[in-house]
Amino acid sequence: MKNLTLLFALVGACAAANSHAQSMFRGDAAHTGNYAGKSPRQFHRLKWKFTTGGRIVSSPVWQDGVIYFGSDDGSVYAVDADGRQIWKRVTGGPVSATPAVDHGVVYVGSYDGKFYALNAHTGAPKWKFSTGGERHFEAKGLDGLQPKNQTIADPYDIYLSSPVVAKGLVYFGSGDGNLYALDANSGELRWKFATGDVVHASPAYVNGVVYFGSWDSYFYAVDATTGKEKWRFHGGEDPLIHNQVGFQSSPAVVNGIVYTGCRDSNLYAIDAATGTEKWHFNNESSWVITSPAVAQGKVYFATSDSALYHVVDALTGKPVLRQEGKAFVFSSPAIVGDLVLIGVTNGTLEARDIASGVVLWDFQTDASKQNPGWVLTADRRFNKSMLFRSGWQEPSAEATSRMLSVGSIFSSPLVVGGVVYFGSTDGSLYAVE
Repeated sequence: MKNLTLLFALVGACAAANSHAQSMFRGDAAHTGNYAGKSPRQFHRLKWKFTTGGRIVSSPVWQDGVIYFGSDDGSVYAVDADGRQIWKRVTGGPVSATPAVDHGVVYVGSYDGKFYALNAHTGAPKWKFSTGGERHFEAKGLDGLQPKNQTIADPYDIYLSSPVVAKGLVYFGSGDGNLYALDANSGELRWKFATGDVVHASPAYVNGVVYFGSWDSYFYAVDATTGKEKWRFHGGEDPLIHNQVGFQSSPAVVNGIVYTGCRDSNLYAIDAATGTEKWHFNNESSWVITSPAVAQGKVYFATSDSALYHVVDALTGKPVLRQEGKAFVFSSPAIVGDLVLIGVTNGTLEARDIASGVVLWDFQTDASKQNPGWVLTADRRFNKSMLFRSGWQEPSAEATSRMLSVGSIFSSPLVVGGVVYFGSTDGSLYAVE
C-alpha cells in the first residue's frame, strides 16, 4: 500500500507539473484542478477589478498573457494581465460556461443555444454551431415546492457545460441532453451522444475517452473519436422531489480513476476503464457541485448546504480532513503548490494550506462587503431569516437571487504567476495577489 500511495503522489505531482496551458476549465483536459507556478500564501492587495454588465459564474482561463471569460451580460471577454479590455464579443444569451482556448481560437457556449468559435486575438467569429437549444434542469414538485404538479426550473443549475479541446475536436454538453463533438477547425458535427436530460457538467478527456455526467443521474464514458458508449455509471435517484439527483459536478481523471461529485450527496471514484465503482464518500444529503481537485494522493472538494471542506484519500476514499465553512460552496478548488484556493457563495475567496486546511487568508468581494438586504451575518454566514423570508416553501429562485446579491463566487479560481483571477456574481472579475 505504501508503494501505491507513493506512485499516486508521483502521478499527481506530474499532473501538476504538466498543467501549464491553463487554457481550459480546471487547468487541463483531465480537469485535475492543478496549476503550475508560485503559491500565493500571503495576501498583498487587490491588483485590479474588471466590471461587466452581468454576473460572472464562468471561470477565467489564460493563454499567452490574455485572460478569457464569459459574463451573464451575454458577452465573451478578453482582457490583458493588467485588467484592460482587449475585445468583447456579444452572444445572444448569458455566457455561464468557461471558455477553452486552442491554436488561437476561443471556444464557448451561450444560453442562446449556440456554440461559438472566436478568433483569440480579435474576438471575430470563426464559426457558430446551433444545438437543439438550452434549458435548465426542471421537474414537477422540485424540492417539495407547491404545487407539486407544477414544473419548476432548478435555480441552482447555474453553469453551462465548459468545452474541452483534444486531437482536433471540441467537446461540450448541452441543455438539449446531448454531448457534442465538433471539428475544432470548421465547426462540423462529428457526432453527438444523447443522454436522458440536461448536460451542463463539463467533459474531461483522457487517452481517447470523454468522461461526463448528466442530470439523468448517469455518468458516461464515450469513445472520443466515434461517440460510441464505453460504459455508464448510475448515480442516485430521487423521483419524489428531484433534489438528490443528477451529475452537476465535472470529473477529474487521474491515474485511471474518475472522481466526480453528484447531487445524490456522494463523491464517487470510478474505474476509468470499466465504469466500476471503487468507492464513494457520502455527504449526508448535501450536494457535491464542486469539481474535485486531485493532488498528492488526495481528493479535495467541498459541499453545498452543509458548507464542509473535505480532503479524502484518493485510493480508498477514507477521510483525511473535514472542516466547517461558513456558506455553500459551488466553486471548484484550484491547487497551486501547497495552497488550495476556493470560492464561497458568501462572496469570499479562501486560501487554505493544503496540509492542514487552515485558511491562511481570504478576500471579500465588494458586494459581499456591502451586504445588500443584510443577507449575511457579521461573520459572513447566511442570515436564513433574510435569505428565506417566507420559509422553505417560497420559490427557490427568490432566495437564490438574494444569495447572489452578495457577490457569490461560483467561478473557479485561475492562478498565474502568483496572481489569482476569479469572477463574482457582482459582475466583476477580480485579480488579487
